[in-house]
Parts: sequence; C-alpha cells; structure tokens
Amino acid sequence: MWQAQIFTLYPDFFPGPLSKGLYGKALTNKIWDLKVVNIREAAEDKHKTVDDTPFGGGSGMLLKADILAKSLDENKKEGERIFYLSPKGKKLDQKLALELSKEKSISLICGHFEGVDERLLSTRNIEELSIGDFILSGGETAAFVVLDSVLRLLPGVLGNERSKTDESFENGLLEYPQYTKPQIWEEKSVPEVLLSGDHNKIKDWRLSQSEAITRVRRPDLWEKYKKN
Repeated sequence: MWQAQIFTLYPDFFPGPLSKGLYGKALTNKIWDLKVVNIREAAEDKHKTVDDTPFGGGSGMLLKADILAKSLDENKKEGERIFYLSPKGKKLDQKLALELSKEKSISLICGHFEGVDERLLSTRNIEELSIGDFILSGGETAAFVVLDSVLRLLPGVLGNERSKTDESFENGLLEYPQYTKPQIWEEKSVPEVLLSGDHNKIKDWRLSQSEAITRVRRPDLWEKYKKN
C-alpha cells in the first residue's frame, strides 16, 4: 500500500477531492493511504504559535523550525522522502511523478506565510518541490496536484492501465487529438484514418499529430524529443 503524509495547518482540507471517484475507491480498497498531521499540535504554548517574524526584517511570517521539526520527528517514517512544497523547488513533471509512485511513502509539507526557517530544510534532509512558476496562498493546493499526479500511476487505481502509456509526456510528446461519437458533429467529421481500421496507419497518424502539436506548443519539449 502506497502511503502519503500531509503536514498542514489546515487538516480539514484533506482528503477533499481525493476521497471521490477512482481515488476514493482506491483509498477504500487500501491501494493507498493518507495520514494528515496538524502542525499546530506540535506547538506547546497556550496560543499554539507556529510562526514568527524573520530575522533581518521583511514582510510576512515564517513557520518556526522547532515546531515543524517536532511535528516531523514524531510522525515521519524511516527512509521516506520528505518534500516542502515551494516555488523554489525542483519542478514536478511526469518523470518525477512516476518516480514517487514507486516509493513506499512520501511526506508533503504545506507551507504558509512567507515560508519556513531554512534550518529545518537542511537538518531534516527535506527536498523542495514546485508545481510551477507561480505563487499560491498555501501548499495544500499544491499537495493535491502532487498526489493526483502520483496516485493515477499506482497499479489498480485507473480502470484502464493502458491509458497511462497513451497520454501527454509519456513519450516526451504532447498527446494527439481524440474523437468519439457522433461521427459527424456540427458538419465536422472524424478524421478518416481513425475509421480505417488500419492500426499501423492510425499509430503513424497519432505520432505525427503529437509531433506537430509539440513542435508548435512546446518547443522546449520538442528539442528534448529530437535529441532523444
């Protein structure tokens, strides 16, 4: 069973949408498990303080290293990878999602305010992970994205396992166009090759479409694809 731990100031956010559909069914069937840790429970003062002002001045507040460290130390699993969700981190991609799906468990720290005390990251061997070049109000939204990208790769979660191999990024390209019934809609017909029954021609057409779309929309991916 693949396991995830979420360290957050807002435990009620979870499992949220992950309790619905295929992921919810997989959670019930114990294909994966989710533990949510309330960071604030590690605070010992009467106000349950988890943040303070940064040394050297500046706007905003930082999550305190001592509080987060206590929360982590009491709950982390031996040998698991721990990620702090941060715009400064390594960017999540399909390759990393696949890598994480092969771990036994991971922990995700949802930041708030202006971030966390840097000493926590260095002393607890925490990796920083980003879902894109933009700023969110907190790490919870990013945690959902990370888990969504990983859970669908776990054996038994998706109804059609083959669909994983036919989508964007799996072969370094964006996905080809898809069509379904009705065959003609608003005077537009499905491409004839998809109706031919010739699987080799269909495969070639889909590859050519993926290449054309990637070349125009994602030149960065196209350059990597050509090199490989």
